[in-house]
Formats: sequence, C-alpha cells, structure tokens
Amino acid sequence: MRTLVAAAALAFAAPLAFAAPLSAQGGPEIEIAEPFKVGTFEIDGVPRVALVLRDALIVDIAEANRDLERNPAYPPVPAPADMIDLIGRYEYGMRLRLYEIVNDLVARGGLSGSGRADFVHDLDNVRVLPPIMYPGKILNAAVNFYSHVNEAGSEEERSEARRQRRENRGVPYLFLKPTRGAVIGADDRIVIPFGRDRTDWEVELGAVIGRSAKYVDARDAQDHVFGYTVTIDVSDRGGRPPGGNPMTSDWFVGKGHDTFAPMGPWIVPKEFYGDPMEKLRQTLDVGEERMQEATAGDMIHTLWELIEYGSSVATLFPGDVINNGTSGGVGMGTAVRGETRFLQPGEVVSASIDGIGTLTLEVVAETEPAGGTGARLPPVRSYRGNR
Repeated sequence: MRTLVAAAALAFAAPLAFAAPLSAQGGPEIEIAEPFKVGTFEIDGVPRVALVLRDALIVDIAEANRDLERNPAYPPVPAPADMIDLIGRYEYGMRLRLYEIVNDLVARGGLSGSGRADFVHDLDNVRVLPPIMYPGKILNAAVNFYSHVNEAGSEEERSEARRQRRENRGVPYLFLKPTRGAVIGADDRIVIPFGRDRTDWEVELGAVIGRSAKYVDARDAQDHVFGYTVTIDVSDRGGRPPGGNPMTSDWFVGKGHDTFAPMGPWIVPKEFYGDPMEKLRQTLDVGEERMQEATAGDMIHTLWELIEYGSSVATLFPGDVINNGTSGGVGMGTAVRGETRFLQPGEVVSASIDGIGTLTLEVVAETEPAGGTGARLPPVRSYRGNR
C-alpha cells in the first residue's frame, strides 16, 4: 500500500510555488517551492529528523543541511538534534533553513532522476517512527464531540444528554496520556494487553505546541501551534476490579497502556494545513469497515479553547501535544453499529485526517506474562465474566 501511495504521489506531484511566504528577519519574502511535512524516521538504523515531500520522499535534514552549507551563500545553521529541537527553533531560524533546503533541491532537480541527492530516500525504504520522540506531555480532550456523548445510551438518552451538553458546555475536560512507551509510530503495532479484551479506538487531531504557552487566550492560541498530526487514543474499557480502593474510575488503566498513543505518520506545519476548525475531517476504519467520521462542526469545545484551558493548568512547551477528542463510532458505543465491538488480534486500524495523512497499524495480542504476586491488573473476564 505504501508503495502505491508513494508512486501515485510522485506521478502527480508537480513542484509548484506554494504560497507560504517567509520574511527572513526583515529581508525579502521567500516562497516555498513545495509544501512539506516533518517526521522522524529510522535511516540506516538511526533515528533521523526529516522532511517529507509529496508524501513519498524522505529528506534527511542533517545531511541536506550539510550539503547546502557547502555553498558559501548559506550561513551555518545547526541541524536539529531531534523533533523537539526542530519545533522549538522553527520560528528562530529553522523554518527559513528548511525552506532553503526544499527550494534548493527543487531548483537543482535533487529529488528525482540522475540528479537525486543521496540523502533523499523513498518512504518504503525507511522505518516510520513516532514524529516526536517523545512529547513532554500529551493532553487529551474527553468527550469533546457531541456525537460521542452517551454513545452507549438509547436514542432518547443520547438526544437528551447532547441537548443538556449544548446548554451547559462548561470548561473542557483534559487528561494526561503517557508518552514514552505509549507513543508509537506508523510502522509499529497496537498491543492488546494480556487479558484486557475491551480495547477500543478513538481517532483524534493532535495539535503540536510550537511556542511555550501559559494562560493563553483562545483567540491567540493558534499562534502557539507548530503543526498538526494524526493520533489514536487507544482505550481499555475493562475498568478496574471491585474491592480495595473505592475509586471506580481509573484513567490510568483506561488510557495508559504501552502502545496506546499511536502518532504520526508525520507533522504538517500549520502554514501548510490551514485552520482545523474550518477544514478538519477525521476518520477511522477497522479493516474495511468505517467506524468514525467527523468534522470540527461536531466539536463541543474548539481546539483553541482546549489550549486556553490546558495552558491555564500547566505551561505548554514546544513538542507537547493536545488532542482534540473523538467523535461517535467508538467500539463501546452502540449508536453507530447497534452493538459494542472491540479490537481483535490480526485486525488493522487506519486513522486518517484529510491534509495530514493516515496511520495504519496492525493489532496484536500480548502473551501471558510470567510471575506476579497478585498485585497486577487482572484480566477483565476475571471480574466481569462475559459481560
């Protein structure tokens, strides 16, 4: 599939000037020859920060930068050490350098044919890693689409719950998602934890913070965004066993397992995407079956309100990610399919956002771990039976 997508992109993509002008510290404006995305890829066994052109070509930024600087017309600019470094320096010289790299490659025919540069790789020949390894924090919006409100209720109950929510939106609800261990890339697999047989899906738009933000006004929130990516909030709906601590809600169990935060396949800088509150369309398929499809018009709180709320609790730093929430059609809901349905080993999940890309991951089951004293999270069936 990746081969077909790459071939189609190369066949039809023409290097036309893209209207994303950039002024170099008061100098003349520079237009980019082609829009790009950025990601992290394993190239020759090493993680490398790279540009993505035409959704098919991977340009090693460090090598491209080294090559560009052989021309004395370009002053030395340190290549980014990782994606967080790139994001943090994007508005402080790195954006201009990436524009220069792209324009130089296009102008000299460095993307194809006999003139193709050694540091330009085909997507199929590299491993796609999570674009950010790893965010300082991930904040997810809970129940932020009207179609996701009380999905498991009857039609009358859903209608009433959504009416009440429209009349009383309140402030957003955000929860923390683990990063390292939970965050995986497009070439990884979602692992169903041993005994946790109610694993669910939630496609979401990830807004990547580009400038530190504290008490940001929603009207200014877009200024603090670097770009956008596709995320999946994989969820364990099995809950916690009865007894012991009287708390009945456990977001750590529900959201915190390893591999439960797929991200990628890359990030689109905001100047190449536009306003997500006007153009967002997010979908998710399991196999050939469409499970979720929604636009920003279904959102309860805007992305900008989520940033205002999140930054009123904790400072948001470059590379942090805020996910916008998910729509109706999750596995535990009955509104779309009339019954619950959870992920099974061997299935394939594809989450897409128009203008960004698609995350496609296989689902596998974790083998039974050895040992333990009884303090581990037990299999769901041990306390819920077949319900």
